Amino acid sequence: MFSMNTSREHLGRRAFLKATLATAGGFAVANWGGLFSSQSIAQEAARQNKRCILLWMNGGASQIDTFDMKPGRPTGGPFRPIQTNVNGIQMCEYLPLMAQQANKLAIIRSMRTQSPDHPDGIYHMHTCYRQNERMPHPEIGAMIAKYLGNPDADLPSFVRMGSVGNAGAGYLGPRYEPFHIGTDGRLPYFTDPVGNPQSQERRTELLNFMEQEHAREHQADPFASHRTAELRALRLMRARQVFNIQSEWPRAQERYGNTSFGRGCFMARKLVEAGVPFVEVGQENYDSHADNFVCHKANMDVLDPAWSGLLQDLQERNLLQNTLVVWMGEVGRTPQINNRAGRDHFIRAWTIVLAGGGIRGGQLYGSTDRDGREVVDNPVSEGDLFATIYTALGMNPRVRHYVGTRPIWATPEGSRPVRALLS
Repeated sequence: MFSMNTSREHLGRRAFLKATLATAGGFAVANWGGLFSSQSIAQEAARQNKRCILLWMNGGASQIDTFDMKPGRPTGGPFRPIQTNVNGIQMCEYLPLMAQQANKLAIIRSMRTQSPDHPDGIYHMHTCYRQNERMPHPEIGAMIAKYLGNPDADLPSFVRMGSVGNAGAGYLGPRYEPFHIGTDGRLPYFTDPVGNPQSQERRTELLNFMEQEHAREHQADPFASHRTAELRALRLMRARQVFNIQSEWPRAQERYGNTSFGRGCFMARKLVEAGVPFVEVGQENYDSHADNFVCHKANMDVLDPAWSGLLQDLQERNLLQNTLVVWMGEVGRTPQINNRAGRDHFIRAWTIVLAGGGIRGGQLYGSTDRDGREVVDNPVSEGDLFATIYTALGMNPRVRHYVGTRPIWATPEGSRPVRALLS
């Protein structure tokens, strides 16, 4: 049992610190009740180097045009299914490389969720709580950073490639905010050191002296938080070489595909191998209210080599058994094809895919009716999904935190991990 207090966190005005630690608001976390029971579990997970990569399909990919196809039905569309390397599992013809990875996949065809619009859905599928809750909840990346991250590491514990996500660290505080980089994995230009190593060392020593003198008479939490941010930024500059993949990318792109998303997936592999516990990589342009099939074919041409390459790379490096890879967006797409050859938002019956650490691959879970309009069996909620992910990573899905005197759980009441998915 331990405590953590955060009042309104004063962040530095430097662009780099803004990029790394933009706070989601000031909330005092008085103590972390119920923490362990789960503390020993989380410490064990950290010792096992548990990691998670989220492949975020921004806008919401169509389940019927990817992993829950309905050939011959009015809702089916023009794409055709192909057989995978697992008997009984089929997927879209434009995912031929992923079809050879099906033995690694747990395909959940029975998601039934609550938030049909983009901002609400993005928040809900990043936190497992509705956005209209009065309390800002932490994203999955912040939770994993807290329980599986190393606070003394030079690298950040939560890296996001792209601009997806709208919740941040919530009540966990700015220590667990995401570090944003480009969708291609490149660091922003302002992370370059301001001078040579000797000059930087002298500047650091001077800063340390000034901060220590200031701290003698100013003990408020915002000053300590600002100093923590400064130290993290300096440590990251020392470790920035991990983000340099220029020499490796020409060969890696043969597997991942020469795209920004492919490069991001390769960077995600590099980061988890270096010890980062959570990385999110976004792929854009799935919000296909018009020209759904043109949109999805183009996206799958990029997705297929990048995703399959990531899984192969992780396996070959003996990382997949401890790295959970999650494929999802904020919503699915309607079975009904609209008058613009598009599919709209749909949350009654859609698909999410898990692979790797803690997940039993080569299986379908849940099903929909013959037109994909309703879940027929084994519905899965946002809370159930997150409980499954946290359990696979060795975390307690019902760990309790306090904001003031108010208890808040990592997943909503009634959430249960889907045991059939767990290895």
